[in-house]
Amino acid sequence: MTSSPKTNPDWWRGAVIYQVYPRSFQDTKGDGLGDLKGVTQRLPYIAALGVDAIWLSPFFTSPMADMGYDVSDYCDVDPMFGTLGDFDDMLKKAHKLGLKIIIDQVISHTSDQHAWFKESRSDRTNPKADWYVWADPKPDGTAPNNWMSIFGGPGWEWDGVRKQYYMHNFLGSQPDLNFHNPEVQDALLDTVRFWLERGVDGFRLDTVNFYFHDKELRDNPPLVHDPDAIGLDAPDVNPYGMQNHLYDKTQPENIGFLQRFRALLDAYGDRATVGEVGDGARSLKTVAAYTSDGDKLHMCYTFDLLGPDFTATHIRRCVSAFQAAVTDGWVCWAFSNHDVMRHITRFTQSEDERERVAKLAISVLAALRGSICLYQGEELALPEADLAFEDLRDPYGIRFWPAFKGRDGCRTPMVWENKAPHAGFSTAKPWLPVPDAHKALAADAQEKLSDSVLAHYRETLAFRKAHAPLLDGSMAFIDTNEDILAFTREKAGVKLLFVFNLHRGPQVVQLPKALKIAEVMPMPGFAPTLTGNELQLDALDVFCGRVSS
Repeated sequence: MTSSPKTNPDWWRGAVIYQVYPRSFQDTKGDGLGDLKGVTQRLPYIAALGVDAIWLSPFFTSPMADMGYDVSDYCDVDPMFGTLGDFDDMLKKAHKLGLKIIIDQVISHTSDQHAWFKESRSDRTNPKADWYVWADPKPDGTAPNNWMSIFGGPGWEWDGVRKQYYMHNFLGSQPDLNFHNPEVQDALLDTVRFWLERGVDGFRLDTVNFYFHDKELRDNPPLVHDPDAIGLDAPDVNPYGMQNHLYDKTQPENIGFLQRFRALLDAYGDRATVGEVGDGARSLKTVAAYTSDGDKLHMCYTFDLLGPDFTATHIRRCVSAFQAAVTDGWVCWAFSNHDVMRHITRFTQSEDERERVAKLAISVLAALRGSICLYQGEELALPEADLAFEDLRDPYGIRFWPAFKGRDGCRTPMVWENKAPHAGFSTAKPWLPVPDAHKALAADAQEKLSDSVLAHYRETLAFRKAHAPLLDGSMAFIDTNEDILAFTREKAGVKLLFVFNLHRGPQVVQLPKALKIAEVMPMPGFAPTLTGNELQLDALDVFCGRVSS
């Protein structure tokens, strides 16, 4: 067991987490696929960003039908990524650099190649017969109910051996575990303990509200469309979004399991959890339930800021809704991850503003109350890759093409060297193409420029770390005369004011007279003008100042 960097138990509160998608980060074997040794090789780069922790997407043994989110062995490393020894070496070196390691725990379902499922499907009387969600067909042979798969089609797959259906929220090769069985919970917690003993610092819990299902297998009712709802988590081309998912996820029994999970982590000290909550318009209510009272998850994130809307109104509405719903919990904000279009493409209106939007976006994220998660490559302002159908590997995109192109466009390889073959990611043809537009934005090219997006990320994260109110201080919105994102962050008598102009034109903002600016604190890369209480902001601009008490 490796020792973690010395920290306080609340190190996760206000932390900056950097997500690494291992198969696209760095290849050291020359097979076009990233690996754990590649992550180890690039740890100094991650540490130099100024982040606190790394979220490592799945590297477990898997047939890779869903790029590792279909696990066939929770306690081993898939050979394509390396070995357990490679993981231990990476963990040790990360800790030496002061970085925490959070691994992606995918426990709502397994691969159909997992030994548990192979035994479960063998007959109806074996010791693991009830470890997955099995149900008889209706008299006409159709599925037990109307539950759907996020990846398209019914949420049930017929098995000819047991002559029953099994439930799957994702691919048919990703059967859902039956959390109503205490033996399943015990076995999963044993796999968590395995990684805790190796010294990992925390877990990102994939689809954390999907663990339990309704025992009665009741049909989901249709969704009554709410134009004001936030937190939608399926593209509108997917009929999954037409149901109100009352019974196939987010069941009350989940609370008890999360308490068991937290008790296990607390026994090891200084460990943390971040849960992914995909629950449509109910996401904030679910986050409140899962992070309350200090005995369940440490923090959660939702899909609220992972959409196309980069406006003051939307961000203020999402944050205000969270603050109203979650009184004693904690949130982790993000603009990008491995499941959504890169935010540079979502937020920009033209290539000319790409750098400006990238810098403004991280400035906004760094000022919000909560922890924040960055996705590899966003610090280079990488846009979404536009891939041909024949290059796709994501089953989600292949299923819904061309209306929805899937997630491969945000999963293309990291670009390290703009002159090297495949941008320094690999010496072989990568598993996904490296777009020419990405090569010009490679890390080595941006290292040479003092005003690059990469330099801005480093400066902004250093600014955040240097000011205690930004880590866990309070947050209050300020009303202005324009549609501007304005708020204060305060802790221990230090109050900072932030004003963001997310418009494509200049804005003149009258600050409330009660706000006395004692010191202008320029955010890296921005230079607005303050005269008295009149603030002149350029397009896509930001102001920061210390408010006198």
